[in-house]
Amino acid sequence: MLNIVLFGPPGAGKGTQSQRLVDKYGLIHLSTGDVFRKNIKGETELGVLAKSYMDKGQLVPDDVTIDLLKSEVLKYDNPKGFIFDGFPRTNAQAQALDDFLAEINSSIVQMISLDVEEGELKLRLANRAKESGRVDDANPEVIQKRINVYRAETAPVKDFYAEQNKWMMVDGVGSIEDITERLFKAIDSLK
Repeated sequence: MLNIVLFGPPGAGKGTQSQRLVDKYGLIHLSTGDVFRKNIKGETELGVLAKSYMDKGQLVPDDVTIDLLKSEVLKYDNPKGFIFDGFPRTNAQAQALDDFLAEINSSIVQMISLDVEEGELKLRLANRAKESGRVDDANPEVIQKRINVYRAETAPVKDFYAEQNKWMMVDGVGSIEDITERLFKAIDSLK
């Protein structure tokens, strides 16, 4: 299986690019953010809990996120692979993902980081709030908190994969099409 972690700060373009990777490679896109938003909209117990953390710009606790992810992966029979978008966000989650994938005789092939400067991220998130109505993108203080949490808690996950020689960076600035082409080249180099 071609299992990829698409990595980057909030607003880097992971969701946009994931759909293009799904279309080209036939992978299954698993976005913890999308799954949480679906549960929030449905007002499930998990959704209410996740919302309480997300509204403050904090990460949803590992145990909740990991159990959710496992149940999503196990829904599919014979997948070509997965794009993990927004997960793992901590080293503990990365280790839990590796352990879970090993149980099903699989592994992460590569973590690909989208590199985008903070000013560009803030602009993208503000635009996304206007276009999609994402409340979590509308408040500059929450945006800054999310970026700070990413830097402090999530960015170090790249070292987890770098130590396994499974990390690469892709320039996440430019047109959507240019970024897509860079990602295609990166993935094609793995084969």
